[in-house]
Amino acid sequence: MANKISFEQACQDLQNIINKIESGEVTLEQATELFEQGKELIKVCYDSLTKTKGKLTEIKQSLDKLEEI
Repeated sequence: MANKISFEQACQDLQNIINKIESGEVTLEQATELFEQGKELIKVCYDSLTKTKGKLTEIKQSLDKLEEI
């Protein structure tokens, strides 16, 4: 995935891949290629969620410090 795509777009693309594979209308070779694409999309989603979790943790820590004041 050379181009940076949004979390939402990665999820939508992943859902489209799932739908194609579940349709049973793709060849084994196509399914394998779609699976590889899906794996990359999952990585994009995971990385995005991890980054967001880090940001939320920082915000929570900042709020906790404000409560101490």
